[in-house]
Amino acid sequence: MTEQISNHEVRDTIIVGTGCAGLTAAIYAARSNLKPLVLEGHEPGGQLSITTLVENFPGWPEGIQGPQLIENMRVQASRFGANFRMGHLSSVDLSKRPFALHVGKEVLHTRTLIIASGASARWLGLPSEQALIGHGVSSCATCDGFFFSGKEIAVVGGGDSAMEEALFLTRFATKVTVIHRREHFRASRIMLERAMAHEKIHFLTNTAVEEVLGVEEKEVSGLRLRNLVTLEESILMVSALFLGIGHEPNAKMFAGQLDLDDDGYIRTHQNVFTRVPGVFACGDVQDRRYRQAITAAGTGCMAALETEKFLEEHGR
Repeated sequence: MTEQISNHEVRDTIIVGTGCAGLTAAIYAARSNLKPLVLEGHEPGGQLSITTLVENFPGWPEGIQGPQLIENMRVQASRFGANFRMGHLSSVDLSKRPFALHVGKEVLHTRTLIIASGASARWLGLPSEQALIGHGVSSCATCDGFFFSGKEIAVVGGGDSAMEEALFLTRFATKVTVIHRREHFRASRIMLERAMAHEKIHFLTNTAVEEVLGVEEKEVSGLRLRNLVTLEESILMVSALFLGIGHEPNAKMFAGQLDLDDDGYIRTHQNVFTRVPGVFACGDVQDRRYRQAITAAGTGCMAALETEKFLEEHGR
């Protein structure tokens, strides 16, 4: 359900984000009668909203479409009394309780805050790449690698993320080509050595992806490449393109108020606690290691349970 909110009302809890973490937190908080308000940002549903078939979420033996899984969770949260509101969180004041959240021209107040704003994959920014997300273009090897068993695959990137993706994809692909814009790699020595020692992994350096082929067919069929030294173009026939250039945690609005690591992820202790009492973080905004739907849901559950406990201890 969607609700009109008064600026003067103080909520027991507000949840920022509607991916797996935020919606799981909403389900648990609503079942605890906290009547959570859930803020949907500019990417409602998180990364699952642009994912096709999800085959590794427990309880769905035949798999489920990412957007459908998100919609199911949203309906479930609404059933228990969670309220949803569209709006982009522009700034927050966590210096005192109730906390103040600036959403558009309004200021919302809450006794507790659950941050589940996720992380956005970094993309190349090509129109053809964007058109084929979920149809052979992916930012998650562990999510989508299985679909390309017995195929040739490309990975873009030069850091540890790209090497990890490439190594994982060798379980399925017949050949993995790592494409990097520069001559030298940023990856750690051990990760680079592992990748270079693998017989299935090949490297193209000083090379950029100019276009992903297969837009009309809605299926990746290859890549148009440009050598950045010779400027020569070539075609690489692959069935999938995986982006290994990292993720950007959606946590910039909390800088200076919460502890962030060097890459901008919210630092937590005991899984979901931030340094500000009453503020909890869950999902990909604080998880730089696993980044799976099921682990995000798990931390969303933890955050909601800790929120309920915090409110009880503070006289709710």
